[in-house]
Amino acid sequence: MPQRNDTAIWSGLFRISAESGQTLQAQIRQAIVAAILDRQIAASMPLPSCRILAEKLGVARGTVVLAFQQLVDQGFLVARERRGHFVNPDVLATPAKPHQKAPDQQNEIDWKARRQIAASDMPPPAKHDNWIKSSYPFVYGQFDPALFPTAEWRECNRMALAVLEIRNWASDMVDRDDPLLIEQIQARLLPRRGIFANPDEIIVTLGAQNALYMLASLLMTKGSKVAMEDPGYPDARSIFRLAGADIQPVPVDQSGIVTSAIPSDSGFVFVTPSHHCPTMVPLSAERRQDLLARANRNNQIIIEDGYDSQLLDEAPQQALKSLDRSGRVIYVGSMSKTLAPGLRLGYIVASAGLIAELRALRRFMLRHPPANNQRAVALFLSLGHHEALVRRLSAAFDERRKRLVHAISAFLPEWRSTDSAGGTSLWLEGPRGTDSRGLAEAAASRSVIIEPGDRFFDRSEKPSRFMRLGISSISLQHIEPGIRELATAAGRRPAAA
Repeated sequence: MPQRNDTAIWSGLFRISAESGQTLQAQIRQAIVAAILDRQIAASMPLPSCRILAEKLGVARGTVVLAFQQLVDQGFLVARERRGHFVNPDVLATPAKPHQKAPDQQNEIDWKARRQIAASDMPPPAKHDNWIKSSYPFVYGQFDPALFPTAEWRECNRMALAVLEIRNWASDMVDRDDPLLIEQIQARLLPRRGIFANPDEIIVTLGAQNALYMLASLLMTKGSKVAMEDPGYPDARSIFRLAGADIQPVPVDQSGIVTSAIPSDSGFVFVTPSHHCPTMVPLSAERRQDLLARANRNNQIIIEDGYDSQLLDEAPQQALKSLDRSGRVIYVGSMSKTLAPGLRLGYIVASAGLIAELRALRRFMLRHPPANNQRAVALFLSLGHHEALVRRLSAAFDERRKRLVHAISAFLPEWRSTDSAGGTSLWLEGPRGTDSRGLAEAAASRSVIIEPGDRFFDRSEKPSRFMRLGISSISLQHIEPGIRELATAAGRRPAAA
């Protein structure tokens, strides 16, 4: 936004011409109104004084005074004593007008035609922008403000801002990570999953999706074949397709991905063995061994996403990476489900040679994740706050999951849920003819947010009778009334054709 006395910018916004058929005052008013409606002027920023603007535009001060006064009368501006003129906040509360091309912009560049990566053509994410205002947010991947460790997180950020700590993280690390964070990931996070790695086998990422994008950029090309669970993680599928890979859908049952159906010509196998996305079923021990054996036999690389694996489950399983003896398994982890999704901090564990290549690639993409955040998270881990948080979240989510299962059984008995011992969501299959997208719209009108399940399937005709209910952001006491409202919405929905 322009500063009040930055006359060069203001004169660029307010262009007037003596040859125009309109008066100078009218041109000034039109220019200010256009800048306001185009959101070029913030409500907190005073307009330049009448004297300064008049001098820059080469007009009489009285002309600007009259223009400002008329805009005040029309409600576009407000005058504040001894502070100047400001945009009326009520005007900015209305939707912005569509951007109109200037005459010299009619031949605007078609960037969509010039792109080489069709990211905007990929399936959109599940957006719930106002989920926190919903009464019953059964959304996945968000946090509960009541469970967030505000005091502990503040403490770690204050510590990271101490003079000696600033010296540790303020310099450009080029392609390195905070050694304390690598140490804490190595000592506190990975052993819980049965993984024991050296520091040169770990790299920090901006979350799991950034990790997958780097892996796809480094290892995949046009024609690469990636076997994936179907239903499965939609954004991983899109990331691999953006790299040019061909996706080979593999069915999933109550024991996880059907390993016998994985094509032998797949170069990569992407799996979520701890809790399958989205059904939440764990990959059985027999399938894990078979998957590793097939990968060795067919020279395949396994990308393991530690999806929903940081919580303490009733029946915990070690990561597939912990069983890997050939270096074929690449483990992708994230702290989003425990600390905060907005933090965007994850990691990759793999052979040292691959990590070195990833560091070289990352240097050209973003050099390294913000070092101050790395140090704050490292302190959070080292002080034991994360372990305490995991215990608290695990207990809370276990209680919520049981309450949700009970409520589904009571109010939506025709819906069948998968049997899972943990995780932060429930996968539900409705009766035949159910339209989960229509149900989501009806539920939203009752302040209930759910996620239709069709986006997880990789087929032309996507099943419409599935939905996912998250438990990480809805309080325990709101689960049963939320399901009651959902059941009411379901009762009003006509069956799909």
